[in-house]
Amino acid sequence: MITFSLMQSAPSHTDFLVIGAGVAGLRAAVELAAAGTVLVLAKREVTESNTQWAQGGIAAALSDEDEISLHLQDTLLAGDGLCNPEAAKVLVEDAPERIDELIQWGTEFDRQGTKLTFGREGAHSRNRILHAHGDSTGREILRALYAKSKTLKSISVREFEFSTDLIVEDGRVCGIHLINERGEQQQMSASAVLLATGGMGQLYRNTTNPAVATGDGVAMAFRAGAEISDMEFIQFHPTALYLKNAPRFLLSEALRGEGAYLRNIELDRFMHKYHPMGELAPRDVVARAILHELEVSRVKDPFVYLDLTHLDPDHVKKRFPRIYATCMEFNIDITADMIPIRPAAHYAMGGVRTDLVGRCTLPGLYAAGEAAATGVHGANRLASNSLLEGLVFGARAGKTMVDELRQQGVTAAKLHRAVSNGPVDMATEEVIREIQDLMWRDAGIVRTGTGLKAAIEQLNRIASRVAHPQTRRAHEAQNLHALGLLVARSALAREESRGAHYRTDFPAHDDAKFLKHSIVKGDSIRFA
Repeated sequence: MITFSLMQSAPSHTDFLVIGAGVAGLRAAVELAAAGTVLVLAKREVTESNTQWAQGGIAAALSDEDEISLHLQDTLLAGDGLCNPEAAKVLVEDAPERIDELIQWGTEFDRQGTKLTFGREGAHSRNRILHAHGDSTGREILRALYAKSKTLKSISVREFEFSTDLIVEDGRVCGIHLINERGEQQQMSASAVLLATGGMGQLYRNTTNPAVATGDGVAMAFRAGAEISDMEFIQFHPTALYLKNAPRFLLSEALRGEGAYLRNIELDRFMHKYHPMGELAPRDVVARAILHELEVSRVKDPFVYLDLTHLDPDHVKKRFPRIYATCMEFNIDITADMIPIRPAAHYAMGGVRTDLVGRCTLPGLYAAGEAAATGVHGANRLASNSLLEGLVFGARAGKTMVDELRQQGVTAAKLHRAVSNGPVDMATEEVIREIQDLMWRDAGIVRTGTGLKAAIEQLNRIASRVAHPQTRRAHEAQNLHALGLLVARSALAREESRGAHYRTDFPAHDDAKFLKHSIVKGDSIRFA
């Protein structure tokens, strides 16, 4: 259980403003604490983030059988030619130091006796995945980061503070507009702003992400004029629980790493038809294989099964306590019953374009974690590199903010009332469902030029319905709309298939034209 002493009222100025309270935001805050006041804003409870939900582990070449160069090689292979090699090198080389810090700060990684235990997940060539409390790694890392943060008096955290837009003066980001927990509109100035707002899975009808994952930071940065990169690369997790009236609960990659099978509706294992690595193939391959099995099935509401019934029941319960308990809530005993699954939107490789130290293309603005596009994941993220990315680039962004930014931003503004905590607006919910459905249909796991054009046309027709948001939820709808256009436009422009981006009308790689990153700024899109 995470607890944190929260501020009673937010100041109008802080030295460093961190938007997002997951692993990237908190690690940056720890780095910033010695240089000035740090305010961390969470739009919901601090426990509600993609980090908190992360069941997979954290990758690092720490075992005797592993090498940093092999972790780099696996990362580059998973990225399907599009990783920024320098960023990937930073990730794997900084990893041991970041893991050592977590251990010093009290993170309880799983051990046998005194030795750390390492698991393997899809597309890793070695056992290098650290877990904590089985399948609660993200939760445990957050607990340790919060404990560390509480020892640093200059860090303050506020919940239910919804950041709506960046303030830019003379070409520099110097603060934000927000709706505070009392429903008041407020401006806050800072010498530097870090976006650590996490993912955007709520763009899709089926997602493993929590309700807060509406990509707010990316949308805010785009509206402010920052460059956005690689938005066509959305990773769909192959294995999410598929039951009516149940959330699309993530069933970790580590289940297949432990030996779980995938079976179609006829109970036949099928992955060998699609990839020599079978169930341990890269996620995009597995997700498309499952989608194909669903399409050829004659069942009205098709799904496939994840099968752990051949594994040792006691080991499964001990290794995956959270997954076991959650599935039992829906009367599925994963040691005895096969689990119905379908793919679901899981992770965004793209985001706000940054350099190797977290700087965005707008002065005064930084990004880290899933909200950032560092190029480290290329076209497809390697399993368990995401928590690591948040740690590594959160620390790097924090250090750069300390080194570079000590200027004052805008002056404090008067508070204005906002209708933000009232009843749910059904029209807003309807437009969000419409966006989610069209994105799932036309910009999902498998795409076509025709479908993407249709998505863009429909999103353009929706634009007027999200134009003047007054509530938190209306702002989320506006953000999802902006993200939908960014994804669809980028996917239409990339006339090839690579990594998590698959187009049936352009099924092959086109290295001559597209061994580059998509970059969107305003109405223009280019590849570089």
